[in-house]
Amino acid sequence: MPRPTKQSPERGNARIRLLEAARDIVRAKGFAATTVDDLCRSAELTKGAFFHHFGSKDALGVAAAEFWAETTTDFFEAAPYHDPADALERVLAYVAFRKAIIAGDLAELTCLVGTMAQEVYASSPDIRDACGRSIFGHAATLEADIEAARRDRGITGDWTAASLARHTQAVIQGGFVLAKAGNDPALARESLDHLDRYIRHLFHVVEEDAK
Repeated sequence: MPRPTKQSPERGNARIRLLEAARDIVRAKGFAATTVDDLCRSAELTKGAFFHHFGSKDALGVAAAEFWAETTTDFFEAAPYHDPADALERVLAYVAFRKAIIAGDLAELTCLVGTMAQEVYASSPDIRDACGRSIFGHAATLEADIEAARRDRGITGDWTAASLARHTQAVIQGGFVLAKAGNDPALARESLDHLDRYIRHLFHVVEEDAK
């Protein structure tokens, strides 16, 4: 998964270092198991520095979700799946891109906000809501292409562009869970293959190709 490529000077180097530490450690250990000491050790900062920037560990969790949203937005905006002229091809290219970046260590390929949302949805509503804004905000970036593809191909039905966009995220996040449970990133890539087939079916691509 993407990593920040630059720091935000207005936020201060120490704050960014703590957020980067949270991004990496929480994906590896989970939010509850991550301690302030873990974060300070990884960021090479004191607890005083931590509490200067964050009033609590939960405050850090909210900020980490927002930091993830900001940095991954830049990453996905620059990704090549936006290039095809055809709207459906852009949607399918997005799925292919998400599959392509599922590589390497499980902790590094999985989603910070998905990991935290599963763990703290009941115990920390503020973190849950910040994670939701990230996940649903990313899903929303797919809606225009899905709607254009529906219009271009005359697709009707009892589903919406927004619902399909959300479904892509359900498959991706579920794929990450399977990959962790099976200790095998290939399980997540397999889920993306099925998502590709499902989208093609919705848009009657198989039927058209068979003519």
